[in-house]
Amino acid sequence: MHYIRITKITDSKEHPKDSYLTLAICVSVGIFFWFLPVPDGLPIDGWHAFAVFISVILSFILRPFPMGTMVIFGLMTLMLTNTLTVDEALKGYGNSVVWLVVAAFLIAGSVVKTGFGLRIALILVKRFGNSMLGLGYSMTAAELILGPIVPSNTARGGGILAPITRSLSEALGSFPDDKPERAGAYLTTLGAHANLITAAMFLTGMAANPVLAESAKIVFNVEFTWGMWALGAVVPGLVGLVLLPPFIKYLTKPELDDTKAAQKSALLDLEKLGRRTFSEKVMGVVFVILIVLWTTKAFHGMGTTLVAWIGVTLLLLTKTQRWDEMAQNSKAWDTFIWLGGLLTMANTLKTYGMVDWFAGIMQNMLSDMEGLTIVILMALIYFYSMYAFSMLTAHIFALATAFFAVALGVGAPTLLIIALLAYFSNLCACITNYSTGPVIIYFGLGYVKSPRWFSIGFFVSLFHISIWLTVGLAWWKFLGWW
Repeated sequence: MHYIRITKITDSKEHPKDSYLTLAICVSVGIFFWFLPVPDGLPIDGWHAFAVFISVILSFILRPFPMGTMVIFGLMTLMLTNTLTVDEALKGYGNSVVWLVVAAFLIAGSVVKTGFGLRIALILVKRFGNSMLGLGYSMTAAELILGPIVPSNTARGGGILAPITRSLSEALGSFPDDKPERAGAYLTTLGAHANLITAAMFLTGMAANPVLAESAKIVFNVEFTWGMWALGAVVPGLVGLVLLPPFIKYLTKPELDDTKAAQKSALLDLEKLGRRTFSEKVMGVVFVILIVLWTTKAFHGMGTTLVAWIGVTLLLLTKTQRWDEMAQNSKAWDTFIWLGGLLTMANTLKTYGMVDWFAGIMQNMLSDMEGLTIVILMALIYFYSMYAFSMLTAHIFALATAFFAVALGVGAPTLLIIALLAYFSNLCACITNYSTGPVIIYFGLGYVKSPRWFSIGFFVSLFHISIWLTVGLAWWKFLGWW
């Protein structure tokens, strides 16, 4: 098995001068908004919090420094200017959403460490990968199985499945500089886009999904739970996963169909893994427990975060992973810092009336349009605005709350707009090769050139939109969501 070193996917620039230049741009934008006249009806502290929030979100796009650094900078600004007290600034770190994401990252570390995720993917390839379509369905099935418990779509797609995809492509005689169309172009393109569907299907499928659920709670006072998220996505998501392999095959036209060599490669890798270890078996049991508890909340009343930490506790008590290993999970604790700070800022905007103020303005602008029309129009604008962003998280933080506020102001169906933005927040990453970690990694394998990736991505966007605005709308109508 050939493993990929994931490098160059960082939040900061390589050159310090460039970092400070882009930082200056972000700060200047914040200062500009800070000193603008405060709109009528808004407290000055609310407007200042908005100025800092805009500056931080812009830094996520330009990336002068890591996200955690910029969030700390933003919180320090709010505290030093007496916009927030220290206790108010740290309030976001007590939010259950933050601790859900941390727990999910810790569990994902165990999935990778034990080899549980790798074995699942290889078994599926071994059993069903006897043709190019079969190989494609093996990859989508692996994504579907791992989706609920590996919250980082980069870890799932880039850390587990992309190395397998590369190995399978090479086993089939397809290399970036030699016969990429033989198999590699199809497999890497499919891997990237399947990852986005499974990221959309589960609250724990992508790290920033709980952020969107929290935004919905802030604006609508509606808790979009793990079960609701999965229920709304199950039908259109499965339709998408079933149709995606033949659709990508049509777009990429792989020259090879007999993939027995890939099956042999998977078999050899399984032999190298050896028999399942005790830790791997425990991971499998914990996986089942988590899914069962997440989907049966109505019976036991335990929230998503509590269930996730039950999983972490079981992994620690069984020594499947040691605490010092979890403490070294930099992705988990980095996310804790920036996510907690951003939730503080988002809640501050709501508290000071920024969300209601913006909703009122948009209500006056869109008062003549019908609710469903507004929702669909907003969803499409939200989807294609991803062209301007290089990170799904930044896209969600910049637009989700504002779009929810507009929907609230015009009286759009609440659960419908929550569902569309929740699922489109992940699917929209299909349109570029720089939208999210796994897409960057799959593209970086070199089997598909940039212009073609953009072309395929646009057609995949139409594929997603046609499914989720037909099958999805019908399913949500059946559920009574609109």
